[in-house]
Amino acid sequence: MAGAFGFKGCQKIRGPQIRNLLEAKDFILFDCDGVIWHGEKAITGAVKVVNSLIRHGKNVVFVTNNCTRPRENYVTKFCRLGFTEVMLEQIFSSSYCSALYLRDVVKIRGQVFVMGCDALRRELQAAGIPCVEEEADEPNATIYNCPLAPDVKAVLVGHDDKLTFLKLAKASCYLRDPDCLFLATDNDPWHPLSGGRILPGSGSLTAALEVASGRKATVIGKPSRFMFECISSQFRGVDPAQCLMIGDRLEVDMLFGSNCGLDTMLTLTGVSQMEEAQEYRDSELSTNHSLVPDYVVDTIADFLPAFEEVDEQSN
Repeated sequence: MAGAFGFKGCQKIRGPQIRNLLEAKDFILFDCDGVIWHGEKAITGAVKVVNSLIRHGKNVVFVTNNCTRPRENYVTKFCRLGFTEVMLEQIFSSSYCSALYLRDVVKIRGQVFVMGCDALRRELQAAGIPCVEEEADEPNATIYNCPLAPDVKAVLVGHDDKLTFLKLAKASCYLRDPDCLFLATDNDPWHPLSGGRILPGSGSLTAALEVASGRKATVIGKPSRFMFECISSQFRGVDPAQCLMIGDRLEVDMLFGSNCGLDTMLTLTGVSQMEEAQEYRDSELSTNHSLVPDYVVDTIADFLPAFEEVDEQSN
């Protein structure tokens, strides 16, 4: 995919190029983890960049596959880390979009079995979607003798750090019904932790259930187009040509942008690095080209000189 200024894929841009790109865009879409912050620490310069974009009249939206906290908790985190301009309506998480999909698209009539964390369940309940109550099973309960909930019309998989074999088995049983929807908040395989460790992502849990059920899940989060459709439904005048998607994962953020017709920018403060992007760019497989960013920056702090130039011109 070629960028708006005719650069080839993986083009590293700075100063005036960044300023020209930002001036041409009305909507700036950010991933969070690895782009805006690492855990509980904001990436250097990110606070000033985000607040400056908002003050300069840009529509800033956060698009995250992290389903482990409700949107209200995201607002609290943004504020705690210094992003004081961020409002609830700017945050689109995979859990929130899953709730919108169940409520507004499929108009679910029945219960949802959630193979995920409490935050995901709370997001669904806030949208008025009934969920199967998560009650403690008997110590010796197995899939042979445990009760199954009635009227389960969807199984939704997200991050679940309390996953049990029994929960997986229950979900597999519900999916025996061909009318029961099989949804996943996202398909992220893993997430980086400090010290070189990793945390299995929702995608790894979804893969297990796909094998057990013999079915494929409908993925709600990135790189699915549905998250962009959620944004378009809640903001006026969203033109893909006027949007820039900024993320740190080629297989998630860059593919999401490509799927939605957006220009894309990779920041090197997260998972994917320049060498991987160049390998995809040079690949003979055309499908890999959708994973190539239009632009690359070392960090979104590279935006700061662009704002300084604009402010100097306005003074």
